[in-house]
Amino acid sequence: MLVLLGIAVVVVGFVARLNPLLVILAAALVTGVAAAWAPGVSVQDLLLAAQHTVEAFGKAFKENRFVSVVWLVLPVIGLLERAGLQERARTLVSKVAAATTGRLLLIYLVIRQIGAAVGLKDLGGHAQMVRPLVAPMAEGAAENRYGALPDKTRFRIRSFAAATDNIGLFFGEDIFIAIASILLIKGFLEQNGILVEPLHLSVWAIPTAIAALLIHGFRLAMFDKRLERELAAAPAPSGAPQPEAAE
Repeated sequence: MLVLLGIAVVVVGFVARLNPLLVILAAALVTGVAAAWAPGVSVQDLLLAAQHTVEAFGKAFKENRFVSVVWLVLPVIGLLERAGLQERARTLVSKVAAATTGRLLLIYLVIRQIGAAVGLKDLGGHAQMVRPLVAPMAEGAAENRYGALPDKTRFRIRSFAAATDNIGLFFGEDIFIAIASILLIKGFLEQNGILVEPLHLSVWAIPTAIAALLIHGFRLAMFDKRLERELAAAPAPSGAPQPEAAE
């Protein structure tokens, strides 16, 4: 039962809002050490168990690539954010007069869905794309039109940016024949005596992906109208910069 201490570490770490990667690593170490513990075991043996746990991580990454390459990119994204990546993204989108929050997110939805459909599912993502680029640009488009945004609106824009990434990935990846979900469906059907080629499953995923694109695209258009209705006539907070008039 001691190996379940790793779950407790995960729960406590997330409740305390600690770094998720460090929490998972700590949980793995606790689980590995707890599995090796027994009455009379020396401290040296427990340290050796911790070392073996870390070696297992390295071996899994080297031989099977269980750890996605995207996790290696996160430190680079963090450094870019510290150097002002989000601010530069806002500045860039503010120079495009026709840019709106809905239009920008719609473009990202198309790119995300097409990328997932051809197997580039790591092209986007919350950590490496939405947080540092897409969400700040979506906020910048709204700020360029309506000035400073209230927190409620800012968080709603971020939620739409995250949802756009989820929808594009979820409905786009099933078009790619080598994705895990397609192979899982194929294997399950074969176990029940139904032989289906992965290509057939992918083809039937195309209408669903198109429907998701149209439906969420309509929601983004409605979101633009909602922002205009709520913010165009609303007074800007005191001391907030006013949007520049369009030339």
